[in-house]
Amino acid sequence: MNETANNTNLLMKSDNDQKLCGHVSTKIDNSFELMTESEVIQFLRIPEISNSKDYHNVIEHLKKIRGLPRIHICRKALFPKKAILDWIEKESDTGK
Repeated sequence: MNETANNTNLLMKSDNDQKLCGHVSTKIDNSFELMTESEVIQFLRIPEISNSKDYHNVIEHLKKIRGLPRIHICRKALFPKKAILDWIEKESDTGK
């Protein structure tokens, strides 16, 4: 079998297996899920509990004053879901 045919077979096999690179699965572990600011606003239910007209300000306050965990990728803040859950536990009365 020549190299071109072999490469074509590998590509077809990886497409059929729903893999990115033949050995990396497309399934993502939810414990490492990264949320956007909009998703964090919904996750923390900010619209239900805040009178603020700009929920971004609420998130900024939580980041600066309360240490809301986040990472920056390409100058954008992303919020690891597990770190947010740990932060909630730490900030809550039951976590102290």
